[in-house]
This record gives sequence, structure tokens and C-alpha cells, in this order.
Amino acid sequence: MPASPTPVLSAAATGRVAALTFDDGPDPESTCALLDVLRQNRVRATFCVVGSQVGACGGDAVLRRVVADGHALAAHGMTYADMGRWGPARVRTDLLANLAVIREALGDPAAPVAWFRAPNGSWGCSAQVAVELGLQPLGVTGTIDDWRTQDVATLTANLRAAIRPGGIVLAHDGGGDRRGTVEAVGVVLPQWLDDGWRFTLPAHPDGSATEQ
Repeated sequence: MPASPTPVLSAAATGRVAALTFDDGPDPESTCALLDVLRQNRVRATFCVVGSQVGACGGDAVLRRVVADGHALAAHGMTYADMGRWGPARVRTDLLANLAVIREALGDPAAPVAWFRAPNGSWGCSAQVAVELGLQPLGVTGTIDDWRTQDVATLTANLRAAIRPGGIVLAHDGGGDRRGTVEAVGVVLPQWLDDGWRFTLPAHPDGSATEQ
């Protein structure tokens, strides 16, 4: 299915399902701890990758583990810079660099990167440029606001509130101290799985699953 410039806002499948997405990594500490939690709960997620983080100490190895564990990848820019006011040429240059860094770290020039999420959710022309590069823009329906606090009780409550049937939840595995985020995910996931929820990848614009 060709990409659409309209950001996807739904998880694959129906019923008690949601898609977990994590921005701003990889981070050698937070991402690895989060991957442990996801593996223990047999949950797949989408990791929105910042190019400069891949080049940081140990970032390339962490990214390889993300893929080896079966998670999907999204481009998230070379830095945390807001793309909303950028022109198409600048966006294209940045996204191509982001993709090149990801694929070089993985040792695979054809490594699949299905998605693109604009930093800060500020799209401008970036969604259309992403589509031209074969990336599907990825939106969000709920967030745990973990850039405001790392208080575990607050983040646990926020995550529970953010998980809605068919929705896409945003949290962060990089860009700062994310230990509270990881702990909150570790608390909430097994509870919701026990309650009959499933966690899938985001859906294609036609509603089908994106396979990685």
C-alpha cells in the first residue's frame, strides 16, 4: 500500500489493541531496559530513531538489538530539531541522512524503515517529503507526557489513560532520563495484557498491519 501524507492514527487489528511507540532513542541505558520489559511481555513496538543518537556511544549496537528483537523502525530526524518551518529540500536532506545512519548501523542498505514521525509533532511539509521517500507519517492518539516528569506514579497513571482501543501511544526512550518511563511501562504492560489487551504495530492507511 502506498504511503499517505495523512499521519496514521490507528493500531493494526481491532478490539482491545493499541500500538506503543517510543521517540528520541536509541539510548544505551533506557532503550535496553525498555527492550527487556517488552521482551518479557512479548510485545512489539515502534522505535522512532534520532540519527545523532545512533552515532552516540553504543547507539548502533542498541539499534541492532531493537531490530533483532522484532520491533519496527521510524525515522525521527537527525536531531531533535523542529521541522515544521523547514523547506522540502532541508527536510529531504535530513531524512535521507537519518535513513543512511540507521541502515549503516544495521549493516544493511535495504533495511526496512516503515515510518516517519516529525519531532514535536510539528509536520509542516515533512509529511509529504516523507511519503516521497517511501515513509508513512505516523501520528499519536495518546501520550504519557514523560518530557514533563519522570515520577513513576504519574507516568503509570498517564500511560493507563493514554491506552485507548485502536490508538497509538507515545512515550520516550531517549532525550533525557527515562528511567521513570521504563518503570511505568513495566508496571502497566503486564496488567493490561492480563486484562485481555494486545499491543500491535501501527496500521497501514488501509487498516492492515505493517510488517517489519
